Amino acid sequence: MEKRILCVGQLPMGLAGEPSAAAQSVQLVPASHPIEALKRLYGESFEGVYVSSKFFREALPLGKLLQNVQILDALAEGVVLLDSELNIVWANQRFRQWSPLPKVEGVNFYTAFGEPEILGPDYSPFNSTLATGEASYCRLRRRENRYFQVHAALLPESQPSSLYLIVTVREVTEEVLQQQKWDAIHQAGMELAELKPEEITQMSIEERVELLKANILYYTKDVLHYDVVEIRLLDPQTGELRPLLAEGMDPEAAQRVLYAQPQGNGVTGFVAATGKSYLCDNTAEDPLYLPGVKGARSSMTVPLIFGDRVIGTFNVESPQAHAFTESDLQFMEIFTRQIAAALNTLQLLAAEKASSLEAVHGAIALPMDEILNDAVYLREHCTDPSSEVTERICRILRNARDIKQLIYQVGQQMSPTEAHPLPLPSPEYPLLKGRKVLVVDADKNSRSHAHRLLDRLGCLVDTAINGESGLCLVRSMLPEGGYDVVLADDRLPDMNGYQFMKQLRELVGEPVPLILMVPILTYDEDHSIIHARQEGLKAAIFKPVDLDKLLSAIEKILTLRTPVVQTAS
Repeated sequence: MEKRILCVGQLPMGLAGEPSAAAQSVQLVPASHPIEALKRLYGESFEGVYVSSKFFREALPLGKLLQNVQILDALAEGVVLLDSELNIVWANQRFRQWSPLPKVEGVNFYTAFGEPEILGPDYSPFNSTLATGEASYCRLRRRENRYFQVHAALLPESQPSSLYLIVTVREVTEEVLQQQKWDAIHQAGMELAELKPEEITQMSIEERVELLKANILYYTKDVLHYDVVEIRLLDPQTGELRPLLAEGMDPEAAQRVLYAQPQGNGVTGFVAATGKSYLCDNTAEDPLYLPGVKGARSSMTVPLIFGDRVIGTFNVESPQAHAFTESDLQFMEIFTRQIAAALNTLQLLAAEKASSLEAVHGAIALPMDEILNDAVYLREHCTDPSSEVTERICRILRNARDIKQLIYQVGQQMSPTEAHPLPLPSPEYPLLKGRKVLVVDADKNSRSHAHRLLDRLGCLVDTAINGESGLCLVRSMLPEGGYDVVLADDRLPDMNGYQFMKQLRELVGEPVPLILMVPILTYDEDHSIIHARQEGLKAAIFKPVDLDKLLSAIEKILTLRTPVVQTAS
C-alpha cells in the first residue's frame, strides 16, 4: 500500500528528480504553505510530514497545534485558528457544530458563526490583537438569543509576516440570562421601594397598601413569572402570620390562621419561625406542606427579612413537581429583601401620616436646612470676617437654628404619641435627647426621612446635600461644640465616605463621630468602607436604614465621645 507524505515547500533533494526504488511506494503530496498543509492534515491521512527549511519556523507553532487536535476537538469550547484576513484556517468540532455552514475553512469568522451582533467591550477584537499583539475579548449575540464570549490571542511564535490568531469561543447564554434576571429583579425592587411621600401624601393608608400589593404582584408575574403568590406579615405581638396578598390561592388556604411556629403551621410557619427559605420539591411527600392551591406539586417559601428581623413570608406554588431550583431561591431571596424594605417604608409613611410633627417637618425642615447651608457658605466666603455682612450672616445662622428647635418643641406638644403604629423608642434612648446630628446625603427623601426619625427622638438635625456642604456645616458648629454625630452616605456626589471621613477627622480630631450609610446591593468599587474601617471607622449601616440599627450605631458613637468620669474611692 502506498504511503502518503505531505511535503510543505520545496521537495527534498532525493525525491525532487527521478523516484528511487525506495520512493516508488511513497506518494508525495505537495503543499505550498503550512496553512495549506494544516487544512489537508485535518481532512486527510498521512504517514508523515516533511517541512522545508524555508517554512520551518512558520510550521513549528502549527505543528504544536496539530499535536493537540484530539484534545481541542474534545473541548466544550469552540477553538478556531484565523489568518490575518480573519478567515478560518482550522476549527474544532464544537465550533463546527455551532456554525450554520457545512464547511468553515477559508470562510470569514463572523460569516461562519452566523453573522452575530458584537456587544463589546471590544468591538473589533481580532483586529485589536493583530495590531497590538495583546489578547482581546468581546461578547457576541446570535439571532436565536444565544450569547458567546470570544477571546483572541496571537498564535505563539507567529512571525510578523504571517500572523495567526487562536480564538476561543465559550457559550455564556445561561450566565447572561441570569444576570439579566438579576438586573430586572434589582430594578423591580428599587421601584417597589420608591413610595415617595410627595407623590402619595394624599393617599390613605389603605390606598398605599393596595398600591404596594399591585406593584409586588406585577413584578412577581412579569419578572419572576410566578402566578400563584401569597404574602403574609408577622404580627410581632401575637406571632400570627396575617395575609397581605393572595393571588391564585384557594380561598380557604388564603384565610387559614397560621403562626410563626416550626410545627403544625405548614411551610410558611416553619419559614417564619426559623428565618430559613424552604423548597418543597414534591408536595405529596413533604410533611410540612399544607395545601395552598388545588393541583400544586411544588412550592418555594422565603422569609421577608428587614435588617435581621423576619417580618413576614413570601410563598409561590407550581403545578409541576421540582419546579424550583436553588437559583430560583436565590433570586427570590433578593427580591423579597426589596419587598421587605418597601413594606418598612410603607409602615414608616403610615406612622408619619398621623403625626403633626412629621407634617410640619415635611414642609419646613429641608428648606430651613437650605437656609443654613447658604448662610454657612456665605460666611466662609466673606472676605472681611469683621464686617456687618458677616455679623448678619451669623445672626441668620443662629435664628435658623432657633426656628428649627422651636418647630420641634411645638410639634412635640401637638403630636399624640398614640398616633404612631411604630413603637417610639425615645424613653429607651435618653442619650439621644438634645444631641446635634448632621445628615449628609444627596437624596432628598433620605434627608427628609432622617428628620422624621431623629427629630422624634429629641435630636437637633441639620442636613447637607454633599460632602463639601457637610464639612462647611461642621466648621460652623465648632464654636458651639460641634455635632455629636455625623451620618453620611458612602456615595456622595463629590467624594466617597472614606474621603469625607479623612477631612472630617482634620476638623474634629479623634474619635471621628461618623456613621457611614452604605446602599445595599451596591459594589464598593473604590473600597471606601474597607479603607475607612482600617483607619478607625466605628459604625456603618445599610440603606434603606433599619431604625434599631441606626439608633444602636448613634448610641455607640455617643458613648465613644462621652468621657468617662471616675469617682474617688
